[in-house]
Amino acid sequence: MKFSDGYWRMRDGVEALYAREVFDVESTGNQLVVLAATKVVAHRGDTLNAATLTVTLTAPAPGVIKVRVEHHKGSKEPERFELNTSEEGSSSFDGTTGVLRSGSLEARIDLGAPWNLSFVQDGKPLTSSGLRSLGLMLDNGTTYLHEQLALGVGETVYGLGERFGPLVKNGQSVDIWNADGGTSSEQAYKNVPFYLSNRGYGVLVNDAGPVSLEIGSEAVERVQFSVPGETLEYLVIGGPGPKDVLDRYTRLTGRPAQVPAWSYGTWLSTSFTTDYGEETVNHFVDGMAERGIPLSVFHFDCFWMREYSWCDFTWDPRVFPDPVGMLKRLREKDLRVCVWINPYIGQRAAIFDEASEKGYLLRKPGGGTYQTDLWQAGMGLVDFTNPDAVAWYQGHLRRLLAEGVDCFKTDFGERVPTDVIYHDGADPERMHNLYTHLYNRAVFEVVEEVRGHDEAIVFARSATTGGQQFPVHWGGDSTASYVSMAETLRGGLSLGLSGFGFWSHDIGGFEGTPDTALFKRWTAFGMLSSHSRFHGNNSYRVPWLVDDDDSSDFGAVAVARKFGRLKARLAPYLLAAGREAHERGTPVMRPMILEFPDDPAVAYLDRQYLLGPDLLVAPVFSPDGEVEYYLPEGDWVRLLTGETVTGGRWVKEHHEVDSLPLLVRPGAVVPLGAREDRPDTDHLDGLTLVVNPSDAPAEDAWERRVDILTGHGEGAGSAEFSVRRDGGRIVAESSIANGWGLARPGGGRVAAENGRAVLG
Repeated sequence: MKFSDGYWRMRDGVEALYAREVFDVESTGNQLVVLAATKVVAHRGDTLNAATLTVTLTAPAPGVIKVRVEHHKGSKEPERFELNTSEEGSSSFDGTTGVLRSGSLEARIDLGAPWNLSFVQDGKPLTSSGLRSLGLMLDNGTTYLHEQLALGVGETVYGLGERFGPLVKNGQSVDIWNADGGTSSEQAYKNVPFYLSNRGYGVLVNDAGPVSLEIGSEAVERVQFSVPGETLEYLVIGGPGPKDVLDRYTRLTGRPAQVPAWSYGTWLSTSFTTDYGEETVNHFVDGMAERGIPLSVFHFDCFWMREYSWCDFTWDPRVFPDPVGMLKRLREKDLRVCVWINPYIGQRAAIFDEASEKGYLLRKPGGGTYQTDLWQAGMGLVDFTNPDAVAWYQGHLRRLLAEGVDCFKTDFGERVPTDVIYHDGADPERMHNLYTHLYNRAVFEVVEEVRGHDEAIVFARSATTGGQQFPVHWGGDSTASYVSMAETLRGGLSLGLSGFGFWSHDIGGFEGTPDTALFKRWTAFGMLSSHSRFHGNNSYRVPWLVDDDDSSDFGAVAVARKFGRLKARLAPYLLAAGREAHERGTPVMRPMILEFPDDPAVAYLDRQYLLGPDLLVAPVFSPDGEVEYYLPEGDWVRLLTGETVTGGRWVKEHHEVDSLPLLVRPGAVVPLGAREDRPDTDHLDGLTLVVNPSDAPAEDAWERRVDILTGHGEGAGSAEFSVRRDGGRIVAESSIANGWGLARPGGGRVAAENGRAVLG
């Protein structure tokens, strides 16, 4: 929200009371309490008839400092995010300067005027709140608290959820408010009031309600954020690198769960408004198998239930007379099943009356159940603050899981009204974003309960801070165009810089029907994403219906087969990347800034990314096959052909529809499984290690270690490999010997003997 009219004046109806002077500072062991006066106190009379702001500095975790600003303390505490905190830090005040230390991060504040709160890590200034930064804003009778943190020269800001505009947020105005706006607007399904700076720190505004940010826009030298009400909390999270910031941030807000190995395979949907039944499903499933296209998950979209009845959690008997038998038959084909749900109950649903009468749905302030005709006629919204409603909702899901369903696509969760009453009395405005968190948690937890910790997964659209704990998330309603394909990628990269480890999107675009070239380009991109799903609105997305060229290497079937098989072989590599997402919060799909934070050329790159730590992917966003991408320093190797490409420069190339830039990073060891048909196998059997030792001269020592996983949890296989240079040879050693080998990209493979393999 913008309050000022240029630098000197405020907008009509706005009165600004800024922190002008630090009146006093109290140090109490592990916190600083600062009283900020909104005018300079020259004599005692200046303390009368004037507002103050109480600023409390604490350390909720190592390397993290929380700033709590209060105007009127007696106001109701707003809903905030669940944080994993501990009592950390130490404070001091020498009569002039107050200091709060949390690991290598410090907050410093000086007594007197002007107001200046600064944050320093390892002696390096990060950001600061200075003159006309912290303030109480009175806007036509509404109270806001407002903070501005300084931006340095060349500083770039990222994150704030899944946003489809430019990856760098400088110059943008962002409202943290979940909305069903598609991928081509400033609205977002997943709003996260956390931003990451290339200077090596992040900021979380700890308010579940509407947060307004101006990133180098209203004040071009600062990031401004404001919230309605009498209190403001924000946390400064230290680095020094962007990965370190995400590590600390996801420690606070929750780590992404590890996802099952089978989820990395291909997902195929019935699509939204298409006609389908078991015969159609079998035609699609068998067609994929006949054409050699790997398939791991089949997804039933909305119309598995009867129209006007969503969600009654009941198979439409006109179309699926034997759902339990059908699910069993699909499982016999080694498939998992996902079904579409949302948190709304249509009035026609047989369970609506029960939900309404028992208070399981949101209520109107004047009494009765809140209902709307938007989406489903007369629908109500499940009140996930009511434990009985959660148990009731989960009971219906538990029944579906018992029938043979494996997971759920948790659609919607953004269209949440504010003129309603919640069971626990929560503020409906601050529950608007938080609603989806409660919704996805309820679904994820029941899947985890029934299927087990190692099998729990959802396919979610909406989220906010902490939602990364319940993967996977997908990018929402894109359109069938190259422009939308590019904006979809920007959304995924932005989400990854907001703490989300796993992400997917609709291959081919949701709205409209892609032409054959676009479908093939999007297929290559989609299969080199964290998770891969064919899905659309009113047309099927099986490759042989896109074109009928089943025999050519350039047909849709051939492209889907090639990249689907490649992804299946990449499963051990993706499992390792997924474990890193779970343990440190580093996303599987990584913006270049995460892996190359010291290379100034990567700051604005949003048309390429790293899949895991070592594979650079540059999707082709043009029908003519032209693609331009940046390679950091070193000798990179094409995974598909084995050619070497020297980095430290921009590269412009032409690629046919069965290809794209896919390069192995200098110094990388990329494991490839032997199986091309599925990702959930014993990857140690027939393993190949693709080695690119080009980051060191041949005469220098070079060694890398790589962990190979076949899954996670009980029964999962793993082994550690040491890959090193021995003279002119590359040698790999491990305690196991299961027929694995070494390769250079595009080169040959040798069998192992006694856990040892050599490639000359």
